[in-house]
Amino acid sequence: MDRKKEPMTIYPAIDLLAGRCVRLRQGDYNQVTSYSDDPLAVARLFREAGAGWLHVVDLEAARTGIPVHAALIARIREETGLKVQTGGGIRSLSHVRTLLEDYAIDRIVLGTAAVRNRAFTKDVLRLWPERTAIGIDARDGEVSVDGWTRGSGLNALDFAREMAAAGARLAIYTDISRDGMLSGAATEDVRTMVEQGGLAIIASGGIGSADDIEAVRQTGAVGVIVGKAIYEGNVRLDECWPEE
Repeated sequence: MDRKKEPMTIYPAIDLLAGRCVRLRQGDYNQVTSYSDDPLAVARLFREAGAGWLHVVDLEAARTGIPVHAALIARIREETGLKVQTGGGIRSLSHVRTLLEDYAIDRIVLGTAAVRNRAFTKDVLRLWPERTAIGIDARDGEVSVDGWTRGSGLNALDFAREMAAAGARLAIYTDISRDGMLSGAATEDVRTMVEQGGLAIIASGGIGSADDIEAVRQTGAVGVIVGKAIYEGNVRLDECWPEE
Protein backbone atom coordinates (compact mmCIF):
# COMPACT_ATOMS: atom_id res chain seq x y z
CA MET A 1 0.00 0.00 0.00
CA ASP A 2 1.26 3.46 -0.92
CA ARG A 3 0.51 5.50 2.21
CA LYS A 4 1.29 8.72 0.37
CA LYS A 5 -1.96 8.20 -1.55
CA GLU A 6 -4.04 7.38 1.53
CA PRO A 7 -6.05 9.96 3.51
CA MET A 8 -4.16 11.46 6.45
CA THR A 9 -5.90 12.31 9.71
CA ILE A 10 -5.40 15.81 11.14
CA TYR A 11 -5.45 15.92 14.94
CA PRO A 12 -6.04 19.40 16.40
CA ALA A 13 -4.27 19.51 19.76
CA ILE A 14 -5.48 20.51 23.19
CA ASP A 15 -2.82 20.62 25.90
CA LEU A 16 -4.23 20.88 29.41
CA LEU A 17 -2.53 22.68 32.29
CA ALA A 18 -4.45 23.76 35.40
CA GLY A 19 -7.70 23.26 33.51
CA ARG A 20 -6.65 25.64 30.74
CA CYS A 21 -5.91 25.09 27.07
CA VAL A 22 -2.24 26.03 26.61
CA ARG A 23 0.79 25.47 24.42
CA LEU A 24 4.39 25.07 25.50
CA ARG A 25 7.40 26.25 23.54
CA GLN A 26 9.67 23.25 22.81
CA GLY A 27 8.09 21.41 25.74
CA ASP A 28 9.31 24.00 28.24
CA TYR A 29 6.94 24.38 31.20
CA ASN A 30 8.44 27.81 31.82
CA GLN A 31 7.30 28.99 28.39
CA VAL A 32 3.53 28.63 28.52
CA THR A 33 1.00 30.43 26.36
CA SER A 34 -2.60 30.17 27.53
CA TYR A 35 -5.24 30.24 24.81
CA SER A 36 -8.46 29.45 26.62
CA ASP A 37 -9.89 28.81 30.07
CA ASP A 38 -12.55 26.60 28.45
CA PRO A 39 -11.01 23.58 26.69
CA LEU A 40 -14.47 22.17 26.02
CA ALA A 41 -15.40 25.26 24.01
CA VAL A 42 -12.16 24.89 22.03
CA ALA A 43 -13.00 21.26 21.29
CA ARG A 44 -16.45 22.28 20.05
CA LEU A 45 -14.86 24.79 17.69
CA PHE A 46 -12.62 22.06 16.30
CA ARG A 47 -15.67 19.85 15.75
CA GLU A 48 -17.47 22.67 13.96
CA ALA A 49 -14.39 23.11 11.75
CA GLY A 50 -14.71 19.50 10.61
CA ALA A 51 -12.36 17.60 12.91
CA GLY A 52 -13.09 13.96 13.70
CA TRP A 53 -10.28 13.43 16.20
CA LEU A 54 -8.60 15.39 18.98
CA HIS A 55 -5.14 14.97 20.44
CA VAL A 56 -5.33 15.82 24.15
CA VAL A 57 -2.36 15.93 26.54
CA ASP A 58 -2.48 16.19 30.32
CA LEU A 59 0.68 18.24 30.81
CA GLU A 60 0.62 17.98 34.58
CA ALA A 61 0.37 14.21 34.45
CA ALA A 62 3.14 14.09 31.85
CA ARG A 63 5.48 15.78 34.29
CA THR A 64 4.42 14.07 37.52
CA GLY A 65 2.72 10.81 36.53
CA ILE A 66 -0.36 11.80 38.53
CA PRO A 67 -3.58 11.97 36.45
CA VAL A 68 -5.13 15.41 36.79
CA HIS A 69 -7.42 15.97 33.84
CA ALA A 70 -8.90 12.50 33.13
CA ALA A 71 -12.45 13.55 33.99
CA LEU A 72 -12.17 16.69 31.85
CA ILE A 73 -10.85 14.68 28.92
CA ALA A 74 -13.76 12.27 29.30
CA ARG A 75 -16.18 15.19 29.33
CA ILE A 76 -14.65 16.55 26.12
CA ARG A 77 -15.08 13.13 24.51
CA GLU A 78 -18.66 12.70 25.69
CA GLU A 79 -19.99 16.19 24.99
CA THR A 80 -18.38 16.75 21.59
CA GLY A 81 -18.66 13.24 20.15
CA LEU A 82 -15.13 13.61 18.78
CA LYS A 83 -12.73 10.69 18.93
CA VAL A 84 -9.93 11.38 21.39
CA GLN A 85 -6.38 10.15 21.70
CA THR A 86 -4.77 11.22 24.94
CA GLY A 87 -1.41 11.00 26.62
CA GLY A 88 0.47 12.33 29.59
CA GLY A 89 1.52 10.35 32.65
CA ILE A 90 -0.16 7.06 31.74
CA ARG A 91 1.94 4.64 33.76
CA SER A 92 -0.40 2.03 35.28
CA LEU A 93 -3.00 -0.45 34.09
CA SER A 94 -5.56 1.15 36.38
CA HIS A 95 -5.06 4.49 34.64
CA VAL A 96 -5.34 2.81 31.23
CA ARG A 97 -8.56 1.05 32.23
CA THR A 98 -10.03 4.28 33.57
CA LEU A 99 -9.39 6.03 30.27
CA LEU A 100 -10.26 3.25 27.83
CA GLU A 101 -13.00 1.37 29.67
CA ASP A 102 -14.58 3.75 32.19
CA TYR A 103 -14.28 6.92 30.13
CA ALA A 104 -14.45 5.37 26.63
CA ILE A 105 -11.42 7.31 25.37
CA ASP A 106 -10.58 6.02 21.91
CA ARG A 107 -6.78 5.81 22.11
CA ILE A 108 -4.06 6.29 24.70
CA VAL A 109 -0.48 7.37 24.14
CA LEU A 110 2.32 5.82 26.19
CA GLY A 111 5.46 7.94 26.45
CA THR A 112 7.64 7.74 29.55
CA ALA A 113 6.10 4.42 30.58
CA ALA A 114 7.01 2.84 27.25
CA VAL A 115 10.64 3.77 27.87
CA ARG A 116 10.88 2.82 31.52
CA ASN A 117 8.47 -0.07 31.96
CA ARG A 118 8.60 -2.55 29.12
CA ALA A 119 6.53 -5.17 30.98
CA PHE A 120 3.69 -2.70 31.50
CA THR A 121 3.90 -1.56 27.90
CA LYS A 122 3.74 -5.12 26.57
CA ASP A 123 0.68 -5.78 28.76
CA VAL A 124 -1.07 -2.71 27.37
CA LEU A 125 -0.17 -3.63 23.79
CA ARG A 126 -1.44 -7.16 24.35
CA LEU A 127 -4.76 -6.02 25.83
CA TRP A 128 -5.45 -2.95 23.68
CA PRO A 129 -3.26 -3.14 20.55
CA GLU A 130 -5.61 -1.09 18.37
CA ARG A 131 -6.17 1.60 21.00
CA THR A 132 -2.56 2.26 21.98
CA ALA A 133 0.03 4.54 20.41
CA ILE A 134 3.64 4.93 21.47
CA GLY A 135 4.84 8.48 21.99
CA ILE A 136 8.33 8.94 20.58
CA ASP A 137 9.38 12.41 21.67
CA ALA A 138 12.85 13.16 20.33
CA ARG A 139 15.41 15.89 20.87
CA ASP A 140 18.48 15.58 18.61
CA GLY A 141 17.51 11.98 17.89
CA GLU A 142 17.27 11.01 21.57
CA VAL A 143 13.97 9.97 23.17
CA SER A 144 12.92 12.30 26.00
CA VAL A 145 10.80 11.40 29.04
CA ASP A 146 9.03 13.03 32.01
CA GLY A 147 7.17 15.61 29.98
CA TRP A 148 10.22 16.15 27.75
CA THR A 149 12.31 17.27 30.74
CA ARG A 150 14.89 14.43 30.66
CA GLY A 151 16.81 12.44 28.07
CA SER A 152 16.53 8.67 28.06
CA GLY A 153 19.71 7.72 26.22
CA LEU A 154 17.63 5.87 23.61
CA ASN A 155 17.90 6.49 19.87
CA ALA A 156 14.44 7.31 18.52
CA LEU A 157 14.57 5.00 15.49
CA ASP A 158 15.93 2.09 17.53
CA PHE A 159 13.16 2.64 20.07
CA ALA A 160 10.52 2.61 17.33
CA ARG A 161 11.79 -0.71 16.08
CA GLU A 162 11.81 -2.13 19.60
CA MET A 163 8.21 -1.04 20.15
CA ALA A 164 7.19 -2.57 16.82
CA ALA A 165 8.75 -5.85 17.90
CA ALA A 166 6.80 -5.63 21.17
CA GLY A 167 3.51 -5.42 19.28
CA ALA A 168 2.97 -1.69 18.78
CA ARG A 169 1.31 -0.64 15.55
CA LEU A 170 1.20 3.14 15.83
CA ALA A 171 3.54 5.84 17.11
CA ILE A 172 3.41 9.60 17.48
CA TYR A 173 6.77 11.04 16.52
CA THR A 174 7.51 14.53 17.86
CA ASP A 175 10.58 16.61 17.15
CA ILE A 176 10.74 18.59 20.40
CA SER A 177 13.06 21.24 18.99
CA ARG A 178 10.36 22.19 16.47
CA ASP A 179 7.37 21.99 18.77
CA GLY A 180 5.60 25.33 19.02
CA MET A 181 8.06 26.98 16.65
CA LEU A 182 5.87 27.02 13.49
CA SER A 183 9.03 26.28 11.51
CA GLY A 184 7.89 23.18 9.63
CA ALA A 185 7.91 19.51 10.55
CA ALA A 186 11.01 17.33 10.61
CA THR A 187 9.88 15.67 7.41
CA GLU A 188 13.06 13.72 6.70
CA ASP A 189 13.02 12.23 10.19
CA VAL A 190 9.32 11.45 9.83
CA ARG A 191 9.95 9.76 6.49
CA THR A 192 12.75 7.70 8.02
CA MET A 193 10.43 6.63 10.82
CA VAL A 194 7.72 5.67 8.31
CA GLU A 195 10.09 3.70 6.11
CA GLN A 196 12.34 2.10 8.73
CA GLY A 197 10.61 2.15 12.12
CA GLY A 198 8.07 -0.60 11.46
CA LEU A 199 5.15 1.51 12.75
CA ALA A 200 2.43 3.70 11.33
CA ILE A 201 3.45 7.26 12.21
CA ILE A 202 1.56 10.34 13.32
CA ALA A 203 3.85 13.37 13.02
CA SER A 204 3.95 16.21 15.53
CA GLY A 205 5.96 19.35 16.04
CA GLY A 206 6.62 22.40 13.91
CA ILE A 207 3.49 22.61 11.78
CA GLY A 208 3.12 26.26 10.80
CA SER A 209 1.06 26.23 7.61
CA ALA A 210 -1.16 24.17 5.34
CA ASP A 211 1.93 23.54 3.19
CA ASP A 212 3.63 21.94 6.21
CA ILE A 213 0.65 19.60 6.60
CA GLU A 214 0.94 18.60 2.95
CA ALA A 215 4.69 18.03 3.37
CA VAL A 216 3.95 15.59 6.20
CA ARG A 217 1.37 13.79 4.07
CA GLN A 218 4.05 13.24 1.43
CA THR A 219 6.21 11.36 3.95
CA GLY A 220 3.63 8.59 4.22
CA ALA A 221 2.59 9.49 7.76
CA VAL A 222 -0.96 8.43 8.65
CA GLY A 223 -1.63 11.54 10.70
CA VAL A 224 -0.38 14.93 11.81
CA ILE A 225 -0.96 16.87 15.03
CA VAL A 226 -1.52 20.60 14.70
CA GLY A 227 -1.59 22.90 17.70
CA LYS A 228 -0.13 26.38 17.83
CA ALA A 229 -0.61 26.99 14.10
CA ILE A 230 -4.38 26.73 14.58
CA TYR A 231 -4.44 28.91 17.70
CA GLU A 232 -2.30 31.59 16.05
CA GLY A 233 -4.39 31.58 12.88
CA ASN A 234 -1.64 30.23 10.61
CA VAL A 235 -3.79 27.21 9.74
CA ARG A 236 -7.53 27.32 9.07
CA LEU A 237 -8.70 23.90 10.14
CA ASP A 238 -11.90 24.12 8.11
CA GLU A 239 -9.80 24.55 4.96
CA CYS A 240 -7.57 21.51 5.57
CA TRP A 241 -9.94 18.73 4.55
CA PRO A 242 -9.71 17.12 1.09
CA GLU A 243 -12.32 18.26 -1.38
CA GLU A 244 -14.98 15.67 -2.22
